[in-house]
Amino acid sequence: MRLFACAFALALAPAIALAASPAPAQADRAAAKFWKSVQATCDATAAKPAGELGQRIAQTAIDEFNRFGGHQIDANGRLFRFGLTEAEHEEDDGGAQQATIGHLGWWQVMKYWQSLYGNDAAGKLEARGYRDASTATQEAQEAALLRTDAARLLREAESVSDPAAREILREAALRAAIIDTSWSAAFVSYVVKQSGAAESAFRFANAHRAYIYDAFATSAAEQNKETDNHIYRACPLLATRPRIGDLICNQRESSLADATEAAVRERIRTELASGGDTRTIRRTHCEVVASVDPRTQTMITIGGNVLQAVTARKLALRKRSLKFQAARKDHCGGADRWTLTKAAAQPPHGPAKCSLNDKKWFVLLQLR
Repeated sequence: MRLFACAFALALAPAIALAASPAPAQADRAAAKFWKSVQATCDATAAKPAGELGQRIAQTAIDEFNRFGGHQIDANGRLFRFGLTEAEHEEDDGGAQQATIGHLGWWQVMKYWQSLYGNDAAGKLEARGYRDASTATQEAQEAALLRTDAARLLREAESVSDPAAREILREAALRAAIIDTSWSAAFVSYVVKQSGAAESAFRFANAHRAYIYDAFATSAAEQNKETDNHIYRACPLLATRPRIGDLICNQRESSLADATEAAVRERIRTELASGGDTRTIRRTHCEVVASVDPRTQTMITIGGNVLQAVTARKLALRKRSLKFQAARKDHCGGADRWTLTKAAAQPPHGPAKCSLNDKKWFVLLQLR
């Protein structure tokens, strides 16, 4: 009897394996079919000139970059102009005794936050400190993180009677909160909003993932022939020709450091398809495509909170197709290239990257 059971189990094993194996294969085929269909839609749109909204979004980003006077990064990922930062500093500002209000970096960033939250913006910004750090004398001493919002600091400043000291405290509170609170998504939201997009068409948010996931949901809705009012769809980055007004996005999840851009996109698609609230791609960054130059095979993107500024970045495109070309991934390492004393150990995050364009870019949000 035992021999019969073993023989039966051995005979049944291949059948079980065959029955179990199609599920992952079917899922892979379904994903491939989905993205192939999405790509066809993306290609059809990319073949057309950018519409009026795309032109306005690109021009608004350019105007804001010029107004801010931020940094510029070339196609090799090198910073060749250091401009104004969120802490109102230019490399050669000379410590002027007077300033135009619009030339204060923190004031410009507050403008982006106010477009999201109006007069309540200060309550949404976080100022940070470290317990006893201002009086510590030992650099190895550990300090616990402290948090508060800028609105509380502003209330404390109101108790100061001297008008000059009160204003300095107010500005110091806002400047600290601007530095401590990521504002790149607020910048994109400001640009799209100023360009005339309605809230029903674009989710103005303080996190890029809000409109990234919306764009993926829009791509799914289009494939299902469902109505969707959002202005952006998610397109495979390396296979889609960018147009002005589009957004390109990268991710900074440490657990996905070695994941392909296709794998990251598929994770977002499956999370949305599950119908749950899971959103694991949280650390993201997007920039506006402001210019595409077929002659030089480059595009210029503009992003906020890039090196603490509104920054223009030039990125290489592939010849003829003008599709996105993955940034160089070389490093600055090598004792022969570094003249300072070599550190005793590598920094915790590995060798420094030579190219500021070497990011985990993974999706193009295309204006529909």
